[in-house]
Amino acid sequence: MPEFADLKSFVEIVDSGGFNRAAHRLGISKSILSRRMARLEAELGTRLLSRTTRGISPTDAGLEFKARCERILADLEDARDSVAQRGGGMIGRLRLSVPAAFVHHMAPVLADLARLHPRLAMDVSYSDRIADLIGERFDAAVRIGTLRDSSLVARRIAPVRAVLVASPEYIGRHGRPDAPADLTTHECLIYSGAVQTELRFRSGKNWLSVRPEGRLRTDSGDAIVQWALAGLGIAAVPLFLVSEFIASGRLESLLLDYDMPEHGLYVLRPPGPHVLGKVRILIDTLVARFGGEHASCVGSPSPQEEGPPRGN
Repeated sequence: MPEFADLKSFVEIVDSGGFNRAAHRLGISKSILSRRMARLEAELGTRLLSRTTRGISPTDAGLEFKARCERILADLEDARDSVAQRGGGMIGRLRLSVPAAFVHHMAPVLADLARLHPRLAMDVSYSDRIADLIGERFDAAVRIGTLRDSSLVARRIAPVRAVLVASPEYIGRHGRPDAPADLTTHECLIYSGAVQTELRFRSGKNWLSVRPEGRLRTDSGDAIVQWALAGLGIAAVPLFLVSEFIASGRLESLLLDYDMPEHGLYVLRPPGPHVLGKVRILIDTLVARFGGEHASCVGSPSPQEEGPPRGN
């Protein structure tokens, strides 16, 4: 009977595309990994990996065996999670990707999660870079905005409202736009990480599109807010980034008669019917914190759903 470590090592080799990267991810030496594979192939009586000058790839038998191994490993992890929760908490390691602009909202949530589950380790990457969940082995990612087409599975946690803002200083120097078309004569602060470069506004039953122009561009939402506070231009940003500054008067909302499209706060996970227990706990925690009546920091209440995302 193949050992658990051998099955896990085989799956890691295929996913990593070679022994060196797999050994690094597993925290073992390449020689140990090679012995495990030799033992597994000898026990099964068939070759699972094809070794060529261009690298390692699974054989037909290896592809079939990998699919079965993944189901076995998923069932084992699910069984472990179920028993662990009965014993008082989640165990394992949660690898999570979160937008840098959301750190002030997300860090307290993860702190609460860590206190409730003292045996759950967390490895969290805060970055506005779109991480490759599968290639970088993340268990889940929190995303804000409009999702691109993807094979990832998305759970919508809450709506995210966008708002157009500028500082009183900027408005005093340049005036206040009365209609979306007026933005073409203003200095706009451009978020270069957006899926769409145009700003859209609802006018009655119709949508108006405006392409903002400006000399300052960045892929950081926090930098956009700081530039707006400094009076350098008009910014279109998620409400949760600027709600406190609007309340204090440091920023003013613009074009309030024109609604902007509603986006979403999502948790994305790799494809497959199996939801890891630690990811399920994360989703439940975020729904409790940001969904329903608690969604004021990101938007207004909206139904939750899980399924293939419209975008990534």
